[in-house]
Amino acid sequence: MTERAGFGRAPSLDDFAALAEAAFQALPERFRKMTGEVLFRVQDFAEEEVLEELGIEDAFELTGLYQGLDLTRRSLFDPAPQPSVIFLYRRPILDEWAAHGAITLEELVAHVLVHEIGHHFGLSDAQIEAIEATER
Repeated sequence: MTERAGFGRAPSLDDFAALAEAAFQALPERFRKMTGEVLFRVQDFAEEEVLEELGIEDAFELTGLYQGLDLTRRSLFDPAPQPSVIFLYRRPILDEWAAHGAITLEELVAHVLVHEIGHHFGLSDAQIEAIEATER
């Protein structure tokens, strides 16, 4: 992380993975258990194909992404789905963090992670935003 967070340098992908793991472990145990088998990946940016598919022109606009079959659409009778993956994009998160000096990098990583877990649970962006609004 930078001087603000005590690293003296920009955090690496491994640093981000550690922040994401710490954020996940800080969630209530019940919530973690409900999340189930989800893989977490940290990349600098989303791949170009992903940005095109989502209609996003500026890679800095996407801080995280959930890919997989959300829990509301799974059935015991379906074949085992591919593992769900939550992507955290380091450079856009750093850019957002730098623009918002009132939040720590740890808090922002946790926020993005929880947002994407919300998609894993089948929540839309609007539903997630409504939940977040009640917590402010």
